[in-house]
Amino acid sequence: MANQPGMRKKASSESINKSSVDKLLNPSLLGRPDVAPYRIVLGHVRDKLVNTRRRLEELLEGLTDNYDPSEYYETAEQLLEPLLLCHESMEECGSDTLADGRLADFIRRVATFGMTLMKLDLRQESDKHTEALDAITEFLEIGTYSQWDEEKKLKFLTTELKGKRPLIPPSLEMSPEVREVLDTFHVAAGIGSNSLGAYVISMASEASDVLAVELFQKEARLVVSGDLGRPCPGKTLRVVPLFETVKDLRDAGRVIRKLLAIDWYREHLIANHQGHQEIMLGYSDSGKDAGRLTAAWELYKAQEDVVAACKGYNIKVTLFHGRGGSVGRGGGPMYLAIQSQPPGSVMGSLRVTEQGEMVQAKFGLPQTAVRQLEIYTTAVLLATLHPPNPPRSAKWRDVMEEISEQSCKHYRNVVYQNPEFIPYFHETTPEAELGNLNIGSRPTRRKQSGGVSQLRAIPWIFAWTQTRSVLPAWLGLGAGLLTAFKKGHKDDLQSMYREWPFFQSTIDLIEMVLAKADLSIAKHYEEVLVAPNRQQLGSILREDFLSTERCVLQVSGHQKLSENNKTLRRLIESRLPFLNPLNMLQVEVLRRLRQDETNEKLRDALLITINGIAAGMRNTG
Repeated sequence: MANQPGMRKKASSESINKSSVDKLLNPSLLGRPDVAPYRIVLGHVRDKLVNTRRRLEELLEGLTDNYDPSEYYETAEQLLEPLLLCHESMEECGSDTLADGRLADFIRRVATFGMTLMKLDLRQESDKHTEALDAITEFLEIGTYSQWDEEKKLKFLTTELKGKRPLIPPSLEMSPEVREVLDTFHVAAGIGSNSLGAYVISMASEASDVLAVELFQKEARLVVSGDLGRPCPGKTLRVVPLFETVKDLRDAGRVIRKLLAIDWYREHLIANHQGHQEIMLGYSDSGKDAGRLTAAWELYKAQEDVVAACKGYNIKVTLFHGRGGSVGRGGGPMYLAIQSQPPGSVMGSLRVTEQGEMVQAKFGLPQTAVRQLEIYTTAVLLATLHPPNPPRSAKWRDVMEEISEQSCKHYRNVVYQNPEFIPYFHETTPEAELGNLNIGSRPTRRKQSGGVSQLRAIPWIFAWTQTRSVLPAWLGLGAGLLTAFKKGHKDDLQSMYREWPFFQSTIDLIEMVLAKADLSIAKHYEEVLVAPNRQQLGSILREDFLSTERCVLQVSGHQKLSENNKTLRRLIESRLPFLNPLNMLQVEVLRRLRQDETNEKLRDALLITINGIAAGMRNTG
């Protein structure tokens, strides 16, 4: 009997407050004491969710959409409406425990993940957009877009964005490549921003690259809305320039200032994206272009510059870090990475890529995934509320410039200027064989010619990691530090390591890579696989490695590599009994496979060794 008041309270909640949920019920059901309104409303929600899923599956199969818009959900807002009304009604009836239980959890999930769990980004190189604009301007007989200077491009794009008439004529003749670009925008316009997040422009280098994408979005929405007979769903996608090479990183601040100085674009950001600009920074190609140390320093300066540029126009900025799993591609412990960003670059928001085997390693198990998200959240909060220290003095920045300059010079002399390097790379690593194995989402090269410049960053790092030399992560650093030592900056470097989080994390990550490397294994690859007339280069590289190791230890003050990370040392030592035999097997498999390239059993054996070495080395992708 003591429970009867509670039972009566629950019954009254089932009768439901007429000011809220009754509006969702069939009028014929109102006032009936045997009707459970919440169950009816949520039953309708369940049915519409089932229809939503079935509709999407049928559309993916290419079937006709035969559903009435009232029978399915298109946006998260539509799904939230009945849920929030039920929550409001329960609170009005005094059923707070019910309202704040599983229903509140469900509402939070919908508000967080929407209808799609995760939005997909689109990505295309800026050159592809330029080719499409060339086709349009040449068809309209107004010139060749790619030959115009930047000011003329901006004037043309801004004029078209402000206008109301379509730019692209239906009769436009185009190549398959141009058609693919335009069709992508048409599909994106039809899907809308409810399922798609950002449009990332690879190899962005000018403000016109961003406006070109905005123009294509505008054109596509005009066409698609005409086909649908109604406005396109959602808003235009946010456009994210990706600065990748060292040159583009150095120009990033200038480009963003040029872009934000355009009234149309600034007003567009405020109206459609809450005055928010996202900028992506590429770690992979910058590292391949100039070496890890120079890339890290240029990325640091680029962040400072673009943050200042956006602040000058009162635009909020989110930096999107295009990191890989390996140190050579910006990888490493996420907490350490976030805590070493420039002050002001993490203002409550951060985007970062997780790629390759790191997705499984960090998010493969629920407990591990929760722990990783806690690390992200904690690091972002700390970096926002208590930003890391900047360089203590202008002298530190000057020293970094000197180290970076010498490091880049040495790296490029070896990788791009030495005619023996490319043949040596092909022979001593399994890079050529990687392209024949189904272990990547993209071809290993952008173009078949062009040497290292056209090789994608993932196989570049991956191939060197397989041989245990991990060359891209450390090459050039020793030359830069040695130059600084000769100029009397040793004390400055040690102070920078102790007091500047950016410099300390950079040195610690490279020290970790040096600890994972094994020169005897790398030398074995060379002795078996490399032509005798090129093996001298290997000797030079190994001496360079030892010089880098000595310099790093002098800066960190450690007696041996990873002295301050005993856990890492134990992990490395525990894997060696498994790693070393795999490397020996891989060398022999490569030797035989290069004599019999059609042998499928050898290919399978190579794949097994590649997977095993990658698992043992970690940080490979």
